[in-house]
Amino acid sequence: MEKLNINQWAQEDRPREKMASLGTEALSNAELLAILIGSGSTKESAVDLMKHILADCNNNLNTLGKMSINDLCQYNGIGEAKAISILAACELGKRRQAETPEERPDLGTATRIYNHMHPVMQDLDVEEFWALLLNQHYRLIKKVRISHGGITETSVDIRVIMREAVLANCTILAVCHNHPSGNLTPSKSDEILTRSLNRACEVMNIKFLDHVIVTDGLYYSFHEDGRC
Repeated sequence: MEKLNINQWAQEDRPREKMASLGTEALSNAELLAILIGSGSTKESAVDLMKHILADCNNNLNTLGKMSINDLCQYNGIGEAKAISILAACELGKRRQAETPEERPDLGTATRIYNHMHPVMQDLDVEEFWALLLNQHYRLIKKVRISHGGITETSVDIRVIMREAVLANCTILAVCHNHPSGNLTPSKSDEILTRSLNRACEVMNIKFLDHVIVTDGLYYSFHEDGRC
């Protein structure tokens, strides 16, 4: 039977497309390694070639990582560049295992949000608006600057905030912006935006935690003031 190239496979079976649609967990070790080497030989696809190599390693990635460049180059379809890519990936996996996971900051209160964001905002002479995307334990997944604007206000698109929240799979959302003037009093547009965000989060089943206004030394919290 004639060998099919990967680009002749069904879309959902191609390693790159499969990873993009289903995530890394859906791929076998051979498929992940096939992405690294890109192509196989005239007799084997990249996936089949890596299955062959892994079988010779008793399907053990630790054993694969102990192979040399010369060992890997004995396989038809593996040259020095591909061998180096494989061993580099094995080394990265080993180094990751030795690393301590990064601690995600707990931003479950307005004070913690202020302490986290004040260093970012304390010297700004214009307003910036940030979204803080949190998991169910109030730990920060990522923070995203939504806008960078004028002295008294900055333009904020709620659709952009909600898109970022959904893409990050966050379950809790907090937002904050600075007042370069030092005035902690929320503006009318701040109040309208907070209400709109609260409604958008209700629709998306995301908890809206707080809208914090940051100045250099003080903060205002809509949540602590009972307004969200």
